[in-house]
Amino acid sequence: MLMDRDAIAAMLPHAGAMCLLDGLLAWDRGSISCVSRRYLARDNPLRRADGTLGIAAGIELAAQAMALHGGLIAAGGKPTHGVLASVRDVRFAAAKLDAAAGEVAVDAELLAGDAGGATYRFALTRNGRVLLSGRATVILETTA
Repeated sequence: MLMDRDAIAAMLPHAGAMCLLDGLLAWDRGSISCVSRRYLARDNPLRRADGTLGIAAGIELAAQAMALHGGLIAAGGKPTHGVLASVRDVRFAAAKLDAAAGEVAVDAELLAGDAGGATYRFALTRNGRVLLSGRATVILETTA
């Protein structure tokens, strides 16, 4: 593992229970592969009132992987503040993210990007089975 949860949390604006990635497995300028077991935690702030975790919560895991990737490829190692502007072509292959235990692989591929934003293709898989996939666009905040 290239980076553990504590190192990831130091690079993301997500603190405490909201940091949902447990490890960085691989990355290069065009992609990132992470893993999460944290999504199963009872104190996961994305859980519904009934205690379940809907599959759409996986978009947040993908967004955190994209933010981490942005920080890794940015000069100085800190990402510019970004906002998830849109998700498209999202395909849900399960009703709940926590329907089964086990690590979830979180992969994102940079399709296009510049100083103003980036577009990624992402997928969450467990045991080789795709749970969620789609594309996301992130708008990066610029400083005056």
